[in-house]
Amino acid sequence: MFMKATELTGKTNCYILTLDGGGAKGFYTLGVLKEIEAMIKCPLHEKFNLVFGTSTGAIIASLIALGYNVQSIFDLYQERVPIVMRNRSASGRTNALKKLSQDVFKDATFEQVKTNIGIVATRWLSERPMIFKSTAEQAHGRVATFVPGFGVSIADAVRASCSAYPFFERTIVNTSLGVKIELLDGGYCANNPTLYAIADAIHALKQERMNIRVLNIGVGIYPDSKPSFIMKFAKKYLVSVQLLQKTLEINTQSMDQLRRILFKDVPTVRISDTFVQPEMATDLLEYNPKKLDILFQRGRESFSLYESELRTLLL
Repeated sequence: MFMKATELTGKTNCYILTLDGGGAKGFYTLGVLKEIEAMIKCPLHEKFNLVFGTSTGAIIASLIALGYNVQSIFDLYQERVPIVMRNRSASGRTNALKKLSQDVFKDATFEQVKTNIGIVATRWLSERPMIFKSTAEQAHGRVATFVPGFGVSIADAVRASCSAYPFFERTIVNTSLGVKIELLDGGYCANNPTLYAIADAIHALKQERMNIRVLNIGVGIYPDSKPSFIMKFAKKYLVSVQLLQKTLEINTQSMDQLRRILFKDVPTVRISDTFVQPEMATDLLEYNPKKLDILFQRGRESFSLYESELRTLLL
């Protein structure tokens, strides 16, 4: 059983892990996490009391919360991400993502996680966030009627968080109240979910700011991909990809700037390096296995730049 809020008392630190969205660039995130897991010498769910994720970060966060180690998540990404991303149509990617989520998560529910979790999605009609959580202790009101994950399976919640419209179709989920809700990618409201996670820790889990420790991992920043011969004839598509990436990156940086202002006293390490080399050009729909492996290795290298800070934060 994971450590509940009532057990996080006194001088006990509350460790938070937050993972940004970014499609295939989540390979970078896994590179960083691979080294962190080795450093702390235990599964990540045993170290972090709260794990939040958006989009690709939602997939990784959910698997961590269910007890997967980083190598097994990396193996899944190597096998499945190229299959999803090489599809040329939104419907093709959506169907491949649905199969991935069903095959990987099966019938797993939010009652089965081994640490507190938050999965960020965006309501299409009301234009508000919808955050799938695991325990009533994370609720901001309406505790008596709280249902883990609104009664939605982890597979459907993750798929909703990853529905980067218009490159994926929107996702409809059915809650325990029998309500159908149309959702799209959580990156439209919080591609960097750190603010939501800290708010949970302070206002819902009732943690003292001085005891909170936050690790936020992004997906890196890269030059735009050069269009292939075929894609040069699809300028509208290329502009759409670039616009989506720019939107998500602006959101990410805005959320981090607010975090620095509102919670500058909360010890936080953010890892998301910028790469300017032409060979690092990529985007969130990347499916070249060699490029994805490079992203993973760059994540491992980024860890080394922050290793001292991470040891202070986590050990």
